[in-house]
Amino acid sequence: MSRIGKLPVQFASDITVSANGNVITFAKGKNSVDLDTKGNVAFDIDGNVVTFATLSDARTHRAFWGTYRALAANIVTGLTTGYTKALEINGVGYRAAVNGRVLNLQLGYSHDINYELPEGIEATVEKNVITLKSHDKQSLGQVAAEIRAFRPPEPYKGKGVKYAEETIARKAGKTSKK
Repeated sequence: MSRIGKLPVQFASDITVSANGNVITFAKGKNSVDLDTKGNVAFDIDGNVVTFATLSDARTHRAFWGTYRALAANIVTGLTTGYTKALEINGVGYRAAVNGRVLNLQLGYSHDINYELPEGIEATVEKNVITLKSHDKQSLGQVAAEIRAFRPPEPYKGKGVKYAEETIARKAGKTSKK
């Protein structure tokens, strides 16, 4: 029995939830997110609660049971409160700026990096911190990982782009013999 899967997903009355075959659609205002269960779990929408159940006692169906329940809970949380992720830029001359839907990064290369923000992702920059906001947890994490990959933090001086909560394992530099 999945301890996660058997918990119901409750949502506020301003979120509309509808089902079309194997697809559950969560909508609030202009934001709408689809969850395609691909027929791996059974679900029931009753008032302001969505419950999930296994189709059989097979191992894969039990695994999907908890997974789809967690995905639905993430969607509801994203539509009600949203998700944020902060990235820090460390390094002399390293800068970031937002111009419309484009994030301009200067990370020590001979050229600027212009990163086109996907739909649903908002970015703000204050000093050396890039704050990303979205209602979709998966796409927010993907965008943050792509931005970090432009210049990952190096272990000697800590220069690069890192998550705000991330700690960098620092290494000692070379020492001279005497």
